[in-house]
Parts: sequence; structure tokens; C-alpha cells
Amino acid sequence: MDVGLLSGLANAMSLANIGFALIGCLLGTLVGILPGLGPASAMAILLPVALYLPPAGAIIIMSGIYYGAMYGGSTTAILMNIPGEVASVVTTQDGFAMTKQGRAGEALAIAAIGSYLAGMLGTLAIAVLGPTVADLALHFGPPEYFGLVLFSMTALVSFSGRSILAALMLGVLGMWLASIGTDPLTGTQRLNFGSIQLMKGFDVVPVLIGLFGIAEVLSTLEQKTQQIYAGRLGSAWSMIPRGVELVRGLAASLRGTLIGFVLGLLPGMLPALTAYLSYDVERQVSRTPEKFGTGMIEGVAAPEAANNATAMAGFIPLLSLGIPTTPALAILLGTLMINGLTPGPMLFQQQALLVWTVIGSMLIANTALLILNLPLVGLWARISQIPYHVLGPIVLCVCVVGAYAPRNTMFDVWVAILFGIVGYVLRRLGMPLAVLVLGLLLGPLFEQSLRQSIALEGTPAIFFTRPIPLALMIAAALVLAGTVWLRRRSRTVQGLIHESVNQS
Repeated sequence: MDVGLLSGLANAMSLANIGFALIGCLLGTLVGILPGLGPASAMAILLPVALYLPPAGAIIIMSGIYYGAMYGGSTTAILMNIPGEVASVVTTQDGFAMTKQGRAGEALAIAAIGSYLAGMLGTLAIAVLGPTVADLALHFGPPEYFGLVLFSMTALVSFSGRSILAALMLGVLGMWLASIGTDPLTGTQRLNFGSIQLMKGFDVVPVLIGLFGIAEVLSTLEQKTQQIYAGRLGSAWSMIPRGVELVRGLAASLRGTLIGFVLGLLPGMLPALTAYLSYDVERQVSRTPEKFGTGMIEGVAAPEAANNATAMAGFIPLLSLGIPTTPALAILLGTLMINGLTPGPMLFQQQALLVWTVIGSMLIANTALLILNLPLVGLWARISQIPYHVLGPIVLCVCVVGAYAPRNTMFDVWVAILFGIVGYVLRRLGMPLAVLVLGLLLGPLFEQSLRQSIALEGTPAIFFTRPIPLALMIAAALVLAGTVWLRRRSRTVQGLIHESVNQS
């Protein structure tokens, strides 16, 4: 491994390959900032370019776009509460709160540092573990996925806010919305009410743009906000987190990296889901979980590290087994095959230098991402000081374009507007929007794994006869019970403190 990585890194250090990595990272970052154009869309648009590049260059530039977009989506999520792509939804919880406190620079900086840490550690893990770890993913069948999805649903409680019941209802609503369109197993239409536009269901991008972007503009206009932050920001250097804040952010990044990388080995485990789970873990281990959503640096560092680590982890099953774990990696698989390369165990033997060059370029690209984005922290942070009568219309225009872009239809624009109104109403009622999104993301995985599992044996008993799903279901029940107990105990303690204060 050491010789292979060193030779690959030396080859990746050529001017041409460094140039490909820089171009890919820059394009990926720009794409991530624009709502609607996720990494898969950008890679699909630029796929014909791969025909005119050498194999290593084509894979390097496509890979750069992929993990560049993973980072870029955090910028608008932090600054304007608009997730650039699905994996950045959870970053809005604390990232935008930090912006409103004048800490946008800190949020952007820890997102860049956390993404860099996850990218570098993820790349080293790819080099060290390779095909060996990828075999673990093959032990996961539909029952194991069901247990994992069920465990993921415990995150609903963490995002529930004041009412767990209301959050569960919103989660179910999200899962119901995800079921509209085509049945994934039989191909029949359901719940589309005769609408041709609903035959493919709701695309998640316009729903997110409406719930977060348009709803945020409506809420801000109602509050007659002049600027997102009206105070002084200071120099770019002063915006870099340091001391205790930096330590907390780095610790959260390490935990997010571990969660994102391990789960990222599993097909269908999207970066958005690992970001939610890492955020949930941070709340569970924090001494002040009630402060999450008010500007905790861990709430930005952990999900950003997790989604980048998931992006990196997907390269292991792709290169070792030929299994793409996300739509973007499926396009990268196409890039490999266009260049006459067949991913699998033999790839490391037949094209060893090429594989190690790609892995070495990941180290270069992640460093390039940090170098490109850290100096821009001060510039991006000043967006929060643009007068809102100027910024608001720009945000709305970006939302409309972002909603239209994925499927090029005005129907999605109307969907974004509809969910913008829904998001505005839910905000007024104090309901957690993140729960609705989590239900929308988990719905297809939950349904598919449940139905496939039962089809294997014809009975739900399969979940209790296989150790992994049984352990995950028990863990989910314990986490749920523990969270509910801690909440009740916290309220009891707060009530006693309030009562003693009144008596004194």
C-alpha cells in the first residue's frame, strides 16, 4: 500500500493532474452553492468531457466535482438558510443561527476544516482498507437495511423540538409524500390523483428549496429584517475558530467522519442521512443538547464532516467491487467504463498505477478545497450584511432557478412555492422542518427494505431471526426510550429550579 500510494501521489503531482483536481474542485464548489444542481447533475452534464481526457484526468476531474459539491452546498445553507444540496439540509440548523449571531465566518471555516479532515482521513482509509472493508457491505441484505433505517428514525426525536408527537406526525407526512408516484417494486402508479406530473413523485430539491429558501424569505420579510446580521464582522483571520471552539469543532468533525465513512460503505446510504445521524449523535453526547439549533459549532462540523466522509467512503465499493453507492458515483462508474476500465478486484492489479493516482489526487484535491475556500471565508460572511431588500429578491431568483433546474419543468417551481408557504406556516407554528425532510429521505428506503425483507420469508419474523437487524431494532428502542426519559427528567429539573426561584 505504501509504495502504491507514494507512486500514485507522485504521479498525481504532475501539472496536468493538479490542474484537473483544481478545476474539478472549483466546479464542484460552485455547483454545490447553486440549489438544485447537485454533484450528480453537474457530473452528468460534464460527462462528455471525459471522452476527450486521458483516463486518469477524466476520473480526477469528476471526483473533484463530486466532493467539491459536498462542501459547496454548505455555503448557502450557512449564509442564507438555503441548502445547496440535500446533504446540507441539517447544516442549516446551527449554521444559519451562527450567521444571525455574526459568526458566519466561524461556521464557514469549521465546515471547510471539517470537510478537509474528513476528506484526508477518508482518503487514507481508502488506501489502507480498500477491498477488505468493502466486503462488509455485502453482508447487508434488506432486513439489515430495515434495521438501519429504523435506527436512523430515532433522529426524528432529536429534531422534534417541543412536541415529539407533532414531530412524528411530520415524519409520517414526509414518508407519505415520498410514496407518491411509482411503486418501486411493482412499477404501478399510486397517489398521483391522475396527475401526469406526479407520476415521478415529488423531487426532493424543489421541496427543500421551498421549505428552507422561500419560507426563510417570507419569514424574514414578515419580521422586516434589514440585514441578516447588522453588527461588525472584523477581519477574515478573526473569523477562524480557535481555542475551545476549535477543539469542540474538531472533535465533532472526527466523530462525524467516523459515522459518515462507516455508513458510507453501504449502498443507498446517502450523505444526507449520515449527516442527520452525525448531528443526532452530537446532540446525544453533548452536555447541552438543548442549545442545538441556536448556533452550536458541533452542529455544523459533524454533519459537514459526515457528508464528506460518506462521499469518500463510496469510492471503496466503487473501485473494489464495481458497486456505486450514490447516483453521482454511478456516473463516475460510467466515466470509468467509457475509458475502458472495469471496476472490481482486478482493477487494483491490472491498473494499479491509475487507481493509486486517483487516490493520491484525492489528497491533493482536498487540500486544494481548503486552500480555495478558507481565504474566502471573510468575503462569503459579508453576504450576511447585504441589505435584505437587495438580498431577498436575489435569493428568490436563485430558488426559482434551483427548483426548475433538476427536471426542467415549471411544475417543480410551483412545488417549491407551495412548500415555501407550507414551510412558512410550520415555522409560525414552531414545527421542526428538518423532521419532514428526514421522513421524505427515509421513506423510500424504509418501504423498500421492509417489503423486500418480508418477501424473502413471507413473514416479519425475519427481523428477529437475523442478528444485525435485531440488534439495530433493540438499539433504536433503547435510544428512543433514553431520549424521552432524559427530556422528561430535564423538564422536571427545570420545573423544580423554577419553583425554588419563585419561593425564594
